[in-house]
Formats: sequence, C-alpha cells, structure tokens
Amino acid sequence: MAGKSAPIQVLLADDHAVVRAGIRQFLEKASDIRVTAEVGDGEMAKEMIQHRQPDVAVLDIQMPRSSGIEVTRWIRVNFPETGVLILTAYDDDPYVLAVLQAGANGYVLKTASPTELIQAVRDVNDGKSVLDAHLTQKLISQINRAKEPTVVEPVTSRELEVLELVAKGYTNKAIGVQLGISDRTVQGHIAHIFSKLHAASRTEAVMRAVSMGWISQSVGIITDE
Repeated sequence: MAGKSAPIQVLLADDHAVVRAGIRQFLEKASDIRVTAEVGDGEMAKEMIQHRQPDVAVLDIQMPRSSGIEVTRWIRVNFPETGVLILTAYDDDPYVLAVLQAGANGYVLKTASPTELIQAVRDVNDGKSVLDAHLTQKLISQINRAKEPTVVEPVTSRELEVLELVAKGYTNKAIGVQLGISDRTVQGHIAHIFSKLHAASRTEAVMRAVSMGWISQSVGIITDE
C-alpha cells in the first residue's frame, strides 16, 4: 500500500486578518492542504516564500508594499516551481489580464465556494491554471466584442487536437504522450495555433477558439507551459 503523500504547502497573503482567517479555515478543511504561513503584505509574502518555498501561494491583488501582481512576477523569476493562485474580490478585466500576463496560474474570486477554492489550490499544485467560470465568460465576451483579425486561418485537425488538450489542462509533455508526438512537435503546433488565431497566450488562444465554436465552452483550466 502506497504511503500517504505530503500535504500541499500553502502560503496565504491578504492584508485583512479576518479574511485570512476565513480562507485558512476553508482550506484546512481539506486533509491534503496545509497553510504553513500567512502574511499581510507583499514584501512579507516574498520573505516567507523565500524561507518556506510553499507549493502554492494564494495572494490577494491589493496589498501594502507590493501588490499581488508584483509578487507574482517576483515568484516567476525566483521560485518558478511555486504555483500562484490569485484570490480576490476584483473581477475587472485589466486586473485579470495583468495577473495572467504576470504569470499567475489561477484567478479565483472571493465569492467562490470553499469546495471551489480547495479544488483551485489542488489544480494549481498539479501545474494547471484555473480561471473562475464568471471570468472565463467575461473574457469570451471581451473577445467577441473585440475587432476580429482580417484573416483567421483555420487550424488543422492535428492542431485542433492539440488545442483541445491545452484547454483540458494538459502540459506539452502530456499532449505529446497523448498524441504520440515529441515535445518539440507539440511546441511547433502551439506556435502555429498562436499565429493563426492571433493569440499571445494559451488562455487567449483557447478563449478565441471557444468564441468561434471550434472547441467546447466548458473549458476553464489551462496549463501555463
């Protein structure tokens, strides 16, 4: 019988102590999650991440000294193995896009249920990215409202297979295994997809494909790789 795996080590950063206490209580209802540190500002978050090296950092956006966006950029440079989950009350498009561009693995609203929050931490720890369903729909609507490129070249059947696996949260390596192709070939397909869809990121490519009806609208977990 296999031994029990170690719990997911979480750092929690929010400048409101009462909010932190509530989030911690929710997270620790799960036997596989342990909050090992909590802090009230961005600079303290950096210090604790450096000392504790948690599996997942759960950050608010608006914090004293350094924002969640700034801390996310710092984590990506210094501790790329640490997953970043933004948990905030802000659902404004500029915040969402800024956080995703900074390299966060996920963006969840504080209106999420305890079950959704726990699953989001697990998914981020597994190397996936999580986008709140409400925000997913907003991004799709934003893409639909945006001016379409003059030409959107159709993807090939193989590229569509790759795109569907990207939307399901598969990494490049996992896509290669699933389709029986090399990582380099997967990277090539993704580069072609970006070019054809005029997309700058996996999230944007998936959202655009959803808006055009190429893949299911039930997406919401997208890997960073």
